[in-house]
Amino acid sequence: MKYINNQEIMDVNLNFAIEEYALTELSIDETYLLFYSMTPTVIVGKNQNVVEEINMDYVREHDVSVARRLSGGGAVYNDEGDLSFSFITKDDGDSFHNYEKFTKPVIRALHQMGVDAELQGRNDLIVGDKKISGNAQFSTRGRMFSHGTLMFDVNLDNVARALNPDAEKYKSKGIKSVRSRVTNIRDHLNEDMDRIQFRQMLLKYIFEEEGGIQEYELTEKDWARIHEIADQYRDWDWIYGKSPKFNVRHTERFTAGRVDIRLEVRKGVIEEAKVYGDFFGLGDIEDIEQLLIGTRYDRDSVAQVFQPIDINHYFGKINEEHILDMMF
Repeated sequence: MKYINNQEIMDVNLNFAIEEYALTELSIDETYLLFYSMTPTVIVGKNQNVVEEINMDYVREHDVSVARRLSGGGAVYNDEGDLSFSFITKDDGDSFHNYEKFTKPVIRALHQMGVDAELQGRNDLIVGDKKISGNAQFSTRGRMFSHGTLMFDVNLDNVARALNPDAEKYKSKGIKSVRSRVTNIRDHLNEDMDRIQFRQMLLKYIFEEEGGIQEYELTEKDWARIHEIADQYRDWDWIYGKSPKFNVRHTERFTAGRVDIRLEVRKGVIEEAKVYGDFFGLGDIEDIEQLLIGTRYDRDSVAQVFQPIDINHYFGKINEEHILDMMF
């Protein structure tokens, strides 16, 4: 495994570009570890509706950036007090959805710093009953990354104010608010340190079994390509997308995440389709949207369209019957 030094870049789009570059253009046989922080930013999952997940007035008034990542999952607030990590590696067929595999070295490092962290639920790290990290994954062409936040010294008031939480999610977990559910790692350390020192300690402990830190140094050629990729993350359509008009909406929170399907149905035929949610699927959800367009709006017709495809590939641990029951 090799460490990629992002040179303290705080631009979320450049950091996402480094991650994607390592995923798609560096050696397929190597594993990389990337750490990054950023200026105040709300990051939405690939399949989320930005305007519904974010408190847009607060974001505008407080100069908080908005970004969209490649992976699924829910919206998060990050700032200079967060340290995000990303393990970029080969997709061996058993690692996608295996959050334990990728959070275990982080948890082990946190334990050595006195932080009693553990993996809870599908993708959260907690201390006590409070969240310190959310994780998500993305896979393409035999490669994948598993990345997560580490709330080291984040402005927790901004976490609550910048997001519009899914009420059903918190109701299902018996939690009253975002603010009451999160805590900073810094408050749980045996010995106080700043974010840079924290990153160095993580590197030390994670690379112990590797015999020391090995670094991949990004070349000028690498950086030129990274800057090109970053422009794609800055694109307005990528971040905000084109919200279609719709006259039919089906939404439900499953154990494996929330699914929100919106359709424009005319004369019994689906003319437009958009799927939102914080589920963790492997496939591009646009494939499902395109399959629905032109299909008669009845259960048998939609079931027939779904028949030749693996719904779990797109919605994670949500099966075809779940989707059909929700829609009809």
